[in-house]
Amino acid sequence: MDDIDAELGLGETHRGDLWDDDLEREERVARPALPVKVPWDKETRLETGFHRSARLCLRRIQGLMLQQRWQEAAQYMSSYTQTLEDTSITSITSTTSTSSQLQASEIIWKLGTGILQQHPNAKPEDFNCFYERMKHIGVKNYLKICLEHSFHLLANGQLEDAKRQLSVAESWRYGKISASQSQTIRLIQAYRAFLDYFIWQEKKSAISGGDDSDMLANQEMHVYFRQASVTLKELLTEPGVWDPFIISYVNMLEFYGDQEGALSVLKEYAYDSRFPSNPNAHVYLYQHLRKHLAPNRKLISVLQILHSLLPCHELMLELCDLLLQTAEEESLQEALTVIFSLLDYSGWKSSLEAWSGLRDVLRQLKRMKLRRLSAVEWGNRAPWWPAYHFSTYHARRDLELRPALAEVKSSVAAALMGSDCSYCRKRKNLLAEDRAKKHKALLMKPRKRKH
Repeated sequence: MDDIDAELGLGETHRGDLWDDDLEREERVARPALPVKVPWDKETRLETGFHRSARLCLRRIQGLMLQQRWQEAAQYMSSYTQTLEDTSITSITSTTSTSSQLQASEIIWKLGTGILQQHPNAKPEDFNCFYERMKHIGVKNYLKICLEHSFHLLANGQLEDAKRQLSVAESWRYGKISASQSQTIRLIQAYRAFLDYFIWQEKKSAISGGDDSDMLANQEMHVYFRQASVTLKELLTEPGVWDPFIISYVNMLEFYGDQEGALSVLKEYAYDSRFPSNPNAHVYLYQHLRKHLAPNRKLISVLQILHSLLPCHELMLELCDLLLQTAEEESLQEALTVIFSLLDYSGWKSSLEAWSGLRDVLRQLKRMKLRRLSAVEWGNRAPWWPAYHFSTYHARRDLELRPALAEVKSSVAAALMGSDCSYCRKRKNLLAEDRAKKHKALLMKPRKRKH
């Protein structure tokens, strides 16, 4: 590997495109004397000829990958794998050598996977062979490689093979290394249960009637439910974000009629302090309650918490509607805060639904003679909302792209700033100009003569 180009049979004309003079010049540049760790791709004082070749080979692989020259990158990767056989401890300690080999195995795993995924001639058996080799080379990353292998199989529709990989990984043990990877093992168990859920769904979809074959399929489906539910239920004892797994568990509970159990799981996932703050947990709880026609009071309480976590969520439109339905002064004030907060975010600037919601709240306040409630919210935004939402540029753009949006925003601007504001004036002028052009075109249109 001391001469990489000669080993791969590449000519001199190919040398100048990625390294040689440029790389040598870069290596000779003086580095600032800072107390930082020397990067893995830089020359060190104790570096041997073999290590230098490996380092330059890795840099060549990176360059080829950036240029999407996957076949050449694969050739160089086959040479770089020789670093796994490095047992030299002449200039460095055995601890450093072992650490370098572990690092090399991880580099080969990650870069090799990327090359295979893009290689035009890659076959399914190439992936399987590569992953199996990586598992036995990088014992420290065995579980992660198994998990990635299962994802690859799942993406290619090999559900049973993916589950088999996870089952093997779940039972894997390797002394202290496996003991230190309890979280990874828990994740593998979760995904294995997740695949049981997928198989359960397939069995459920295949059941059509009540004959004997369907009865057997129903029993088999229930076996997968038991296998998946045991592990998925255990996830509630572990802190973390388990969104797809919790939803799968809830779907199975609902299918078997355990509505109370499903609601209990969602409440625990949303409210238990062991789990990190997660807006999705409250979204799932709200959707479940709405699906089962829960009273508005419960729906509002869930969305209020979601608003405190993520005020720009699309469900804030539903919270505003629910608060408007109560027609109470306190609820109207909260609805105003919710819809104003939503429109503070740029992603909602052109939302007809959001502006219609603000218009409806302002109209309700006017009917109930509570316009004073909008003073505080508008007072905080008066210095910057006119330029943010109601400039003459916005009036022109809104009228050109979405006339309905321009009309709603005009009514909101008039309610907040008066009908003589720049947005309203510009819209009126543009509408007048448009009518004048249409009228002029109509007058200039030649009339048909009567015979």
